[in-house]
Amino acid sequence: MKKKIKLGIPKGSLENYTLKIFERAGFSIEIPERGYFLKIDDPEIEGFLLRPQEIPKYVEKGKLDAGISGKDWILETKAKVIEVCDLKYAKTNIKEVKWILAVPKNSKIKSIKDLKGKTISTEIVNLVKIYLKKNKVKAKVEFSFGATEVKPPRFVDAIVDVVETGASLKAHNLKILDTILLSSTKLIANKFSWQNKWQKEKIKDLTLLLQGTIESEKMVSLMFHAPEKKLNKITNFFRKSVAIKKIAGKNWCDVLAKCKGKDSRELIPKLKKMGCQDIIEYSLLKSI
Repeated sequence: MKKKIKLGIPKGSLENYTLKIFERAGFSIEIPERGYFLKIDDPEIEGFLLRPQEIPKYVEKGKLDAGISGKDWILETKAKVIEVCDLKYAKTNIKEVKWILAVPKNSKIKSIKDLKGKTISTEIVNLVKIYLKKNKVKAKVEFSFGATEVKPPRFVDAIVDVVETGASLKAHNLKILDTILLSSTKLIANKFSWQNKWQKEKIKDLTLLLQGTIESEKMVSLMFHAPEKKLNKITNFFRKSVAIKKIAGKNWCDVLAKCKGKDSRELIPKLKKMGCQDIIEYSLLKSI
């Protein structure tokens, strides 16, 4: 019997970006039209497509050896798991999402204290109750099955919901009173699986590939010919290590360097002005 790890992949808002990261990391995943078994082209990984809200508890109970879920759901479910690494992405890109407390713009609720005796709708009931207790406010907290932002003021007084851009809040005439939690995606492991030498190494190898892929999302490589006499000034443009190769018989060098993608638009004109030639920018698949 082949050794395997059982891995939970998040279904829903995290699904597309997670599958994109796996694909760029070198994995091919087939998603069935029905069911939750995933076909992964790694015989040592058995994949399951599950709601991120469920994954932390399944990992804790050993139904999964490892899984990908948000910090929010790990805290909400109070799952006792090993946090292997922060994958740093949220729904559609590399950044944290916010869980915010919001009320209608014309609401008389101006601060957290004004929530006394009011009703709040949210998906993270446990975390909101902890938040209220910390602020010494007694209010009713209702579980929301979705479309949370449409409920105030007709059905509830306030909501705690997740936001990326804030466009939905604006569309529903809501304002933010406070940020309750910042959350990003985590790779987690079962504590007993983490004690197993082979499973731990397999999870660590997976971590290396995923983190390298995510890191490359922010970076590009620049390759160019640089005049040897200006190398010191040119290499000072780059914070990370730079590979330099002398071109035989000439006063030029081949240079290979990495930089943030958003920085390349400023760096390329500078390099050109300093005499660099044949400048090529290309995207990275992994940066390890």
